[in-house]
Amino acid sequence: MVAIKNREQYERTCERVEELLAVVDNDTPVSDKNYVELDLLSGLVSEYEEVYQTINSPTLPEILRLRMAEMGLNQKGLAGLLNVSPSRVSEYLNGTSEPTLKVAREMGKKLAIDPHILLGV
Repeated sequence: MVAIKNREQYERTCERVEELLAVVDNDTPVSDKNYVELDLLSGLVSEYEEVYQTINSPTLPEILRLRMAEMGLNQKGLAGLLNVSPSRVSEYLNGTSEPTLKVAREMGKKLAIDPHILLGV
């Protein structure tokens, strides 16, 4: 089977997938030529995306900045919420320090941060 080799082929294939999605639905028989084409092209698009468009997990500093923005907190406010000093929050945001287990638990509870991110897994 052929693979998508570059960005232009990827974009053209995605355009064709969009066209096919307009004519294929849940009632389309699996033997229909449009269904077969859609199935094949979707597989090629998926393979290309796995190789060239991987999405990395966010880092703790990125998540902290996002949560601060969502909650309307500044560094001082976040420090108060987590019972740490503002300078410690600055270190977390700069990536120069990692939270202790106790602080990580507080972040998980109060900021709803996934434990995998907190542990760097």
